[in-house]
Amino acid sequence: MTRLSLSSLPTARAKVRRPRYPVESLRSGILHLGIGAFHRAHQAVYTEDAIEEAGGDWGIVGVSMRQPTVAQNLAEQDGLYTVEHRDADPDYRIIGCVRRAVTLPLDPEAVIGAMADRSTHLVTLTITEKGYCLGEDGLDWTHADIVHDLAEPDKPRSALGVLVAGFARRARSGGSLTVISCDNLADNGARLAAATLALAERRDPSLARWIEQSATFPETMVDSIVPATDTASTLRAEAALGLSDHASVQRERFGQWVIEDKFAGPRPAWDKVGVEIVGAVQPYRRLKLHVLNATHSALAYLGLARGHDFVRQAIADPELAGFLDRLIAEEVAPALDGLPVAAYWTSTRTRFANPAVDHRLDQIAQDGPFKLAQRVFPLMVANRRAGLPVKHLGVIVLAWLAYAHKTPEEALPEEIQAILRSDAP
Repeated sequence: MTRLSLSSLPTARAKVRRPRYPVESLRSGILHLGIGAFHRAHQAVYTEDAIEEAGGDWGIVGVSMRQPTVAQNLAEQDGLYTVEHRDADPDYRIIGCVRRAVTLPLDPEAVIGAMADRSTHLVTLTITEKGYCLGEDGLDWTHADIVHDLAEPDKPRSALGVLVAGFARRARSGGSLTVISCDNLADNGARLAAATLALAERRDPSLARWIEQSATFPETMVDSIVPATDTASTLRAEAALGLSDHASVQRERFGQWVIEDKFAGPRPAWDKVGVEIVGAVQPYRRLKLHVLNATHSALAYLGLARGHDFVRQAIADPELAGFLDRLIAEEVAPALDGLPVAAYWTSTRTRFANPAVDHRLDQIAQDGPFKLAQRVFPLMVANRRAGLPVKHLGVIVLAWLAYAHKTPEEALPEEIQAILRSDAP
């Protein structure tokens, strides 16, 4: 089968939506760190919509942070790939806004150079919670990647190292920059800014001052269920296209992106295509983290233990669904007083049950310590301090421990151990 590319794009089947602008002439204005499935299915789609709506040179330079597979697949397809929307009436769309894809370990100079380029106005990140190299009190100076980046700042391994190296190069010619974390990290903008400034300060205090004056780090919240690409989804996309696509992604139709109105310079017309530009992101983030993400983790650890493979199977389990209903009503809603928790959970429950989305529980279960630290532990601590129940939240933690084959004494912070040992509900 012929491979998807700019030359083969005109032969894609008519039912597949193609870019509605001249892809080959689009210049880049965004550097994205972590060009995995979620970014390609979410932020890149909003950017594609914004280009189609209002134009602008908002092509994306996408960076694979570790392995070259995704970047190579995209490069071989001239940056083109297919997004499959999964529901009762699926559809397919070719995205064209990724104009270059590189791999950090293979070409750090290309990444730093793209960030230093004055035509780049935004840097976005989807690197997962653990990619920020954070400890309990900020940047983890003992993290192997941070140790490396201090020793070899022009060959960074971490996203923070890339940002500092890019800012150091950019400071020579000037030019403001907006840096947007799109990961499930509480206070993601402020924490990314603090970690970046700390690393820059260690390298050159004057660089840290320049970053403070020239860059902004808006908080953001992103939401869409993006199952990992598998053989079945690849075959569906190729059947729809009539072309081979080694970089296709699948997602649910629902999507949400909320960004703090804190930009250092120009941006795509995201606000015209459904992105919410707001004064405060925290309420949106708290709902997402502590309702959707927390229940996702609960379904992963409890569902896998009951023999389920997918979210849709786990939420169809009456005992698990009932557990989550009680969790939300008794422990999450009281902790998020003033937010529309019940309505949000009703919507989330419906999304989980989507029969067309095969979201694997073992995908969600990965990186449990980093995810629970954002999704579950803060609620447990807050509820305990307020005299509210934590029993169901504790069950999620114990289910994770069973999944990870660890004991509570080995894996839990003392504050959480005390909650679980207490006689409180």
